[in-house]
Amino acid sequence: MNPPRVLVIEDDPDVCALLARHFRELGCPVVVAPSGEEGLELAFADPPDMAVVDVMLPGIDGRDVLRTLRADERTKRCRLVVSSVLDKEVLVDLADEVLAKPFRQSSVARLLDSYRSSVAQESQED
Repeated sequence: MNPPRVLVIEDDPDVCALLARHFRELGCPVVVAPSGEEGLELAFADPPDMAVVDVMLPGIDGRDVLRTLRADERTKRCRLVVSSVLDKEVLVDLADEVLAKPFRQSSVARLLDSYRSSVAQESQED
């Protein structure tokens, strides 16, 4: 199985760089966007396998980005991960996974394991 292509939508340059580095070190191609608007453009132009979206974004809020990605035919099968310092229980309904900040590479590795498991399960169901 090929590693997932990941889109990181994060306005904090340090957090964005760290997330991108973790995914790249785990073998994933990564594209980054500093805003919801740019993230949606990138996602619709070349749908990723996984999108990691910060909740607190300037312009279009991360919640709206997640809802838009889920509703659009091009990206509705994309694995959505919400990244935030907010309480996990508040965020669970927005995405497939929650990546709590601060995070470690092991948390990113768990996301990839979960992605692989869900893809394997979907292929068995098809």
